[in-house]
Parts: sequence; structure tokens; C-alpha cells
Amino acid sequence: MSDTDARDGDWTLVIKPSRKWLDIDLREIYRYRDLIKLFVNRDFVTVYKQTILGPIWFVLNPLFTTIMFSFVFGKLANIPTDGVPQTLFYYGGTMLWGYFSNCLTTASDIFTGNAGLFGKVYFPRMTVPISKVFSNLISTGIQFATLVVFYVYFVAIGSPVRPTWWALAIPLIVVQLAALGTGFGMIISSLTTKYRDLRQLVGFGVSLWMYATPIAYPLSQVDERYRWIMGFNPVTASVEAFRAAFFGVGGAGPGMMWSSIAATVVILALGLVLFNRNERTFVDVI
Repeated sequence: MSDTDARDGDWTLVIKPSRKWLDIDLREIYRYRDLIKLFVNRDFVTVYKQTILGPIWFVLNPLFTTIMFSFVFGKLANIPTDGVPQTLFYYGGTMLWGYFSNCLTTASDIFTGNAGLFGKVYFPRMTVPISKVFSNLISTGIQFATLVVFYVYFVAIGSPVRPTWWALAIPLIVVQLAALGTGFGMIISSLTTKYRDLRQLVGFGVSLWMYATPIAYPLSQVDERYRWIMGFNPVTASVEAFRAAFFGVGGAGPGMMWSSIAATVVILALGLVLFNRNERTFVDVI
């Protein structure tokens, strides 16, 4: 059926291959918003179906990590936390890293994990990574609410932590982490459709990346001679900006912040381009 016939009203939807490097139809994605909601619900139910504690694991996972970091880095290594109570310092960093790494790992498995679904029915493929962002945001929202409870307690007992006006920018920090993680994930997903062994490196690489990010230690504890190297890690600026906004300590310089934002834009754009090009032929490869 030609485009002319489609305009005459014989068809309500015409599916055509994309010829552009970057072709994202936002109106079509909006029309499939109910599908995004179904994907979010599916992800939530699948993870915690037939579990004893259910969504409580959202809180327990970062809490256990916080306890371990407090013992290893706080007690054994005796690394200071810039005056922030260790529970707040480690829990906040773990929460942010968890959201970024979850966006990355879930997006990196989009094609291989949904090959059966993609090969049977048409829908905008971008709805899947978008749904992952929102499903991961649910767990982060619960963790943030728990962090607020801890925060109120420590303020009540006289802890010097105080939020700043930059706390209003915390949603932007979360958006940047989502864009950065999803961008990296889509790049990896596009590569692993042909090179399956790269999937084995994702978990290992994410673990190493965490220790190259000031999650278990503040940026102030990095020697000034090597601190500029941390600027190559775009997650560093986001974590430090959150601590400066929510705890009133730390913070990355303007140069590091702008380089982090620029890296996020580039990585997300590259991920979208590779995702857009790869979705045409991945069914023939997987």
C-alpha cells in the first residue's frame, strides 16, 4: 500500500523502515504510553513475584551495602566522610549508583532479552528502555524515601548536615544518571547482538566502575594530583552534586559538571543512533 493510499484513509498505521541515523517518533511513543505502563508493571511483578519480602528488598539491598561499607571503609580503612554520618553518606551513594547501574544493565539486555517479543509483534522499540528507566525509578524512589527518614533522624540528634537550595536540582541529577546509564546500556545492547561474549564483561565492568566512582569515599580524599582523572568519569560529578545539594558538603567544580553533562549528551546520542540502526536487523542476528 502506497503512502498516498494510506493518506486516503485505507490504513491507520503504515510501518516503514527508518532510513535516518536517528529517527525517534515521540508522538508514536506517546501513543504507546499504555504499553510502557504494562512493561513497568511486568518488570516490577517479575522481579518480586514469589519472594518472601517482596519490595522490601528495595531497601535491604542498599542497606546491607551501607553496613558493609561502614565496616570496611569506615572502621577498617578509617576513611572520613566529610562530616556526613556514615549511614547517610554510604546509603545515598549506593542509592545513586544502584539507579545508574540498573539503568545500564537492564538497557544492555534489551535486544537479547526481548528477542522473542520483538520478532512477533510491532511496537516502538524505544518503549522498552523507557519503561526500564521508570521501573528502576520506582525502587530508587522507595530508597530515597528511606534516606529521608534516616536524614530526619540524624538532623534531630544534632548532625550538622543541611540541605542547600541546590536540592531542587536533585530531579535533574536523577535524569542525568538515567540518560547516562541508558545510553551506555543501549550501546552495549547494540554490540552484544553480534558479540555475545561482551555480555560477560558487563557485570564485571560495572563493579570496577563503582570503585572508580566516589561512592565509598568522598572526592576530597582523592589526591589533588589525580583528582582530574575522576573528571573522566561522568558519574562522579552527579554523585558529588547530590551530596552538595542534600548534605551541604563536597561537590564537583563547574568544569567537572559541564564535562559530565557533555559526556551524557554524547553517550545518549550515540546509544540512540546505534539502537535505531540495530533494531532493523537484530532479529536476523540473534
